[in-house]
Amino acid sequence: MSAARPRRILTVCLGNHCRSPLAALVLAELGGPAVEVRSAGVRDKWAGHPAHAQMVTAAAEAGYDLSVHRGVHITRDLLGWADIVLAMDTGNLTTLRALADVRAAPKLGLYLADRDVPDPWGGEPAAFADVVRLIQDGAPRHLP
Repeated sequence: MSAARPRRILTVCLGNHCRSPLAALVLAELGGPAVEVRSAGVRDKWAGHPAHAQMVTAAAEAGYDLSVHRGVHITRDLLGWADIVLAMDTGNLTTLRALADVRAAPKLGLYLADRDVPDPWGGEPAAFADVVRLIQDGAPRHLP
C-alpha cells in the first residue's frame, strides 16, 4: 500500500514578501511530511527577491528561517497544483477569484476564516511580530 500524497497548500499575499512566505514556512514546519507548501504573490514586484528584512527578523525571533525565501508571482499552474489556496486578506482573495478557473475556484479561502492577516509593510517591528503570532495561531486549522 502506498502512502497518501501530501496535502498541497498554497499561501498568497500581495507581494510574496511578508505574510505568505512566513505562512508557508509555518505550515511546512508544523505539518511535516503530511503537507507540501508553496507561496506566491498576486503582484510580481518582489518576484525573485528575498523576504522583507523586518519579516525575516520577526520570523527568526519566533524560530523560523526565512533567509532562503525568494518571491514568486502567482500563476494558474500554481493554482492548479494546490489542494487549498489560502489568501492572506480579502483583497488578495478577490484577485485570486478573478484569476481562478472553475477547478481552482473551490480551493480558495482566507488564511484566517473570519478576518484578514494585516499587511505589516511599512509598520513598526511590532506589526511584523503580531503577524507572526496570527499566522502561527491560524496554521493548525489547515493541517491534516
